Amino acid sequence: MSILGTRVLRTEDPGFLTSGAVYTDDVADLRLAGACHVFFVRSPLAHARIRGIDVTAALGEPGVVAAFTGADVADLPLLGAPIPGLVNEQMGQPPLARGVVRFAGEPVAVVVAETRAQGEDAAELVDVDYDPLPPVLDPAAAADGPVLLFPEAGTNIAASFGDAADFDPGLFDGCEVVVSADIVNQRIAPAPMETRAAAAAWGPDGRLTAWIPNQGAQATRSALAALLGLDPALVRVITPDVGGAFGAKFGADPEHAVVCWVARQIGRPARWAETRSENLVAMGHGRAQQQRVTIGGRRDGTVTAYRLEIVQDAGAYPRFGAFLPMMTRMMTPGPYAIGRAEAAARSVVTTTTPVGAYRGAGRPEATAAVERAMDLFAAETGLDPADVRRTNLLPTFSEPHQTAFGAVYDSGDYPAALDRALAAAGYPELRAEQARRRAAGDVRQLGIGLACYVEITGPGAEAGGPRENATIEVHADGTATILTGTSPHGQGHATVWAMLASDELGIDVDKITVRWGDTDLVPEGGGTGGSRSLQQGGAAVQQAARELLEVARQRAASELEASAADLVFDVSRSAFEVAGDPDAAVPLTTLAETEPLLVRAVFRAPGPTFPFGAHLAVAEVDTETGKVTLRRMVTVDDAGTVINPLLAEGQRHGGIAQGAAQALYEEVLYDAEGNPLTSTFADYSFPSAAELPSFELADMATPTSYNPLGAKGIGEAGTIGATPAVQNAIVDAVSHLGVRHIDMPATPQRVWQALRAAAQD
Repeated sequence: MSILGTRVLRTEDPGFLTSGAVYTDDVADLRLAGACHVFFVRSPLAHARIRGIDVTAALGEPGVVAAFTGADVADLPLLGAPIPGLVNEQMGQPPLARGVVRFAGEPVAVVVAETRAQGEDAAELVDVDYDPLPPVLDPAAAADGPVLLFPEAGTNIAASFGDAADFDPGLFDGCEVVVSADIVNQRIAPAPMETRAAAAAWGPDGRLTAWIPNQGAQATRSALAALLGLDPALVRVITPDVGGAFGAKFGADPEHAVVCWVARQIGRPARWAETRSENLVAMGHGRAQQQRVTIGGRRDGTVTAYRLEIVQDAGAYPRFGAFLPMMTRMMTPGPYAIGRAEAAARSVVTTTTPVGAYRGAGRPEATAAVERAMDLFAAETGLDPADVRRTNLLPTFSEPHQTAFGAVYDSGDYPAALDRALAAAGYPELRAEQARRRAAGDVRQLGIGLACYVEITGPGAEAGGPRENATIEVHADGTATILTGTSPHGQGHATVWAMLASDELGIDVDKITVRWGDTDLVPEGGGTGGSRSLQQGGAAVQQAARELLEVARQRAASELEASAADLVFDVSRSAFEVAGDPDAAVPLTTLAETEPLLVRAVFRAPGPTFPFGAHLAVAEVDTETGKVTLRRMVTVDDAGTVINPLLAEGQRHGGIAQGAAQALYEEVLYDAEGNPLTSTFADYSFPSAAELPSFELADMATPTSYNPLGAKGIGEAGTIGATPAVQNAIVDAVSHLGVRHIDMPATPQRVWQALRAAAQD
């Protein structure tokens, strides 16, 4: 009997719950014996010329080994954009600031000491002479503003996707209803449990070994080698346990390169782990889009035209965040059949922390825009938001559907997802309760928010389609080892990959070891991001297991002196037997005794998959104080075939919590001079379990044909559907009082101000 689709407990958990995780800061390796500690000196100003840096006082402190500035690392390459050719090449980031700082928190120097405490104390003595320059904070004004972050570039525009000059001036001609709104998808911080870190040691052969928490050791090796100007063959990256990543730990940052450079420069290992405040001001932020939506159609609820205009704040240096609008633009129409739609975006640099990928990376922004637009359109026509969505959703399809923006949806049943969510929530009863509260003039008003979404998962630019590799070896002692190019950091790959192999090979899950995150052990791999792992990495494991059985079949035929065609594999015995003669059998373990029984497989997908779903949020708003309480979250997240429901539900829970948090609490803020105001957890808010309801997860599965498992991605669904659903619920609760829109996060102050403004109109 197959174990796929069953709730197998995570095999990773006993270790985490007993001995605990081994994060980068915990790594005990002989190669790191005698390691010094690196501490970064960071700019307190958002924009300034560096007139000089004096490290003399720091060098005189006890335990200080060395100190370096940007001049010392001037030979190292700049950190460029992750996708060359699409971003202004003159906006690269130096490993340590050279001549100019462009955001508060940018590293300008490093102090190297015997202990972390000594380094922290000495770093405060580094004297930097700054000549302040005007900050650039408003992305909308940055493009044409007088202050340039990179004068040699001649512009603050880092990249463009589509051109508003090409918009159809008659797009909304003939529409009975047209409504527009400016929407802020605010800047947020990944804030992982484990901050960024690195440990580095150089071998006598000139090879670098770097321990870095990351989402893909292979991509991190490539990025680190580029930052150091090295052949990737001279770099080995090892991934310890990773305490959260959310897209922000892909590749390598300038700090990682500096730590490795320091280790080579002083001839001894080096370590670094940033503080929480460093993490909040210097690790890549997420989202940070300003959007203008315009939607038009008929009074019967049919949407006929939609326009999305995007300004992406890329921060001081265009990293992955500069490309986010490319994904947002691709997903512009979402799950809707809109006859005419257009979108354009531009990314601009500002004197703020660079923006990177954050759980969903461009797709949540597209959903947030179209879902607010749908609610605005429903309000303008006086129709129920659920009815407007049902009217405009694409009909069920099983063959790929291509949108006007080039996305090819593999399969979907969007109306069914909406109907299932409405039924699970008891939608008519909720609307009836809302009507009663409104009629009674209750202080606490009820809001119901909806969001329908479709997202792209498992994208890849590889020739021939996205791919991933896996290696399986069966050992003579009855165990097996899987090597995977994916990189788990909480998703449960060790459990599911073992389930997939066990289902094919008949080896118990607890006898299968999954290994990853060492570029010497697994030289190639796509890592974990974009919700790709199961549909590509898991499919590679299944493929490797099946190919291994074919290798074993030939050996078994020789062992049993039978035709390979006459052999059948008994999974319950993990053995090949001659058809009709079960006594004539040979187990896989025996076949592994004389020579390794090992297969490496590469799975190639024809393209990305497109999971979808519908979220319904129920919120209460205190109309006297503006306080919002999230009462219910009912979600349908269709990720195709589910291999382990327990783990899939865990991914959904985490994503929904993060999505709701953006709507309610999280926001990175700067003052008028570009100083960060949210540099501690006392200022940067996010929810605990006490602020969230128990999530109600309704099941639905529409398999894809793009991989043998029928699986699509699940890791980012919650952050895509939950955010606009919660925001819509908050606005819906007070819409009868004249409130049309409330930007995120819907803090009590912001809600109260919206209510007061509506009362004065």
